[in-house]
Amino acid sequence: MKIKGSVALVTGANRGIGKAFAEELLERGATKVYAAVRDVATITDPRLTPVALDVTDPAAVAAAATELADVAIVVNNAGIASGNLALSAPLDVARNELEVNYFGLIAMTQAFAPVVAANGGGAFVNMLSVVSWAAYPVAATYSASKAAAWSYTNAARQQLKTQGTEVVAVHVGPVDTDMQAGIDIAKTPPADVARSALDALETGRPEAIVDELSRNVKSTLHDDLTLLYPALETQFAAYLAS
Repeated sequence: MKIKGSVALVTGANRGIGKAFAEELLERGATKVYAAVRDVATITDPRLTPVALDVTDPAAVAAAATELADVAIVVNNAGIASGNLALSAPLDVARNELEVNYFGLIAMTQAFAPVVAANGGGAFVNMLSVVSWAAYPVAATYSASKAAAWSYTNAARQQLKTQGTEVVAVHVGPVDTDMQAGIDIAKTPPADVARSALDALETGRPEAIVDELSRNVKSTLHDDLTLLYPALETQFAAYLAS
């Protein structure tokens, strides 16, 4: 679909990837971009329309879908992450990641699917991760939440296709955001993520695989236990030894 002339909603739009999505949508001619955040005071760009929204509150999501009846594109970007190991991850942390990264995505999709359909079909753009495919041992519960979101995205794509709605899954490794500020590794600029994702949307592709890491991981999925996980195990052994 073409973005020019459309109305979009971006969750978690006040910083990082969400902010980049909002800016790129405007650059491509979106007539209105709703910036959905918990605290509307964090939205300072006058071109954006702030919306108070907590994606973990189903009633608030349903109310937003009723109020924002002109939305044609939903960017499910809101997310949280923690670093933890599989055997010591606190259950409350794991639940919080699932609430935002997985259940929040479900709530937004279910609430806005009729809205998007009524506005010509439109699209959902779901911000996933390379860890949707590769379970990193130092981010065990975050990886699980993104894997769940990926699976739901693939299922939702099939059903939403019947109403003329597109779904783009966005996969990327480390991104230069506040969430990964303390990690000293190569990171993709948020603007590159937004451009890649919206390029995929405008050219009808179901996935945006943003960086080389994600492309390499995707290429191993046909035999991940022998092509992917031995390298991850080596990295984990080095982490434990450090």
